[in-house]
Amino acid sequence: MSKLNKKIKEKFENFFDWIKGAELVELETCNTKEDPIRPELDVKFRTSHGRKIFGVKYKKEICAIMCFGFTNEIPKTIEEFDLMTKDAHLQSASWRNDNVGKIAIAYTVWSKKKGGGKLIVKEVFKKIKKSNHLNRLVTLSPLTEMAKNFHERNGAKLVQINETTQNFEYKVI
Repeated sequence: MSKLNKKIKEKFENFFDWIKGAELVELETCNTKEDPIRPELDVKFRTSHGRKIFGVKYKKEICAIMCFGFTNEIPKTIEEFDLMTKDAHLQSASWRNDNVGKIAIAYTVWSKKKGGGKLIVKEVFKKIKKSNHLNRLVTLSPLTEMAKNFHERNGAKLVQINETTQNFEYKVI
């Protein structure tokens, strides 16, 4: 086997090793400056009103991050997202209920390692499918070709195009 083929095979095996050994973890914080989509949103925003930060962890290293919140409607802007997650959170608190909205809205995702973005979408999707109150996973994505290509490659369907964002949906059921 040539040295080039050996190197390619080794890289290929290492790539799959890290994916097999990765796990989805809930994070209390993240470095918001690393977020290429919404670096202006601080950790308090990302963790208040039932919002969550998840990471894919491999050997003590976070390889990808996704932030999302729970709503009962699909927001068109980050401002609507803020209001809708607060509303869903308040509704669940008034009913003394852990079911904070029926729709998980992913508003940012980024990867620090090749394959991490796709892996975190897949892992969060599995987690949502197992939940007994969520019935939809929808994005609040920037209005870019890169976001469109990423979500369509990963099986999402375009729901709507807004003035500054676009929403894609991953089928849960």
